[in-house]
Amino acid sequence: MSDGQARPAATDGQIVVSNLTKQYRNVRAVDNLSFTIRPGRVTGFLGPNGAGKTTTLRMLLNLVTPTAGSATIGGRRYADLSDPLRHVGAVLEASSAHKGRTGINHLRVVCAAAGLPRSRADEALALVGLTPAANRKFKGYSLGMKQRLGIAAAMLGDPRVLILDEPANGLDPEGIRWMRGFLKGLASEGRTVLVSSHLLSEMQLLADDVVIIAAGKLVRQGSVEDVVGSMAQGGRVRVRTPQTAELTKALEAQRATVSAGEDGALLVAGVDAPAVGRAALAAQAELHELTTERLDLEGVFLELTAGKAGIR
Repeated sequence: MSDGQARPAATDGQIVVSNLTKQYRNVRAVDNLSFTIRPGRVTGFLGPNGAGKTTTLRMLLNLVTPTAGSATIGGRRYADLSDPLRHVGAVLEASSAHKGRTGINHLRVVCAAAGLPRSRADEALALVGLTPAANRKFKGYSLGMKQRLGIAAAMLGDPRVLILDEPANGLDPEGIRWMRGFLKGLASEGRTVLVSSHLLSEMQLLADDVVIIAAGKLVRQGSVEDVVGSMAQGGRVRVRTPQTAELTKALEAQRATVSAGEDGALLVAGVDAPAVGRAALAAQAELHELTTERLDLEGVFLELTAGKAGIR
């Protein structure tokens, strides 16, 4: 903090969700969900539409009361934090403000309400690159600018934990790249950064860890590298040959799974590329293509959540 004030007894920033459940009449939005988010990491919170992500975040921020279980930040519920803005910054939707109020005045109002020094408004606006638009009225802000203003408001208390729901909405490619660098920078300072997003290609670039849920339940948690690696061992082999029947027979004898690609290539799972090459040699099949296709985060996500419809 630049105001010289001592920070209240700081939490360590670790988020722990334990057996969290939310029941709405006949719909269980979150079902016995448990996971841990570590400081110093960017964690992507992923799931199909209706998976329970926003409900989980709202329970974490004491906006929704759990039916069962708990969600804590540094060992304490959000409701029990003194001066919560100094511990946790959150953006669950694009910033809303009086349409006739300027960006800087919006932040000054938040500072006044939270007991923060007025200077933090200018510092937070600079942090998100909105200083040139400080005196523009909110009604003239683009969606991307509103997202940045929301993040500026979340950063007013210089929190150790940042929780964002779909922060890249409305951002152009340059804005998304800025967001990536900004959030990675915060994590490098030892802060906890939890980001819910549908942009899986961006999550692969941004996140250190992922928590994947579907229908309110945990599907997988771990580092991006481990989660992708666990589903992509050896990858899928793509092979093209004029002797498809002969090669298919040879591969199936090795208990490989063979399917036909839309372009006539064979897609082989269960064996690696060298094994396919040996099978082709034994079957006297001429190879025109032999490549290993590895799953990315998007492919892993789709496999893990296939058939697990979100709650709508």
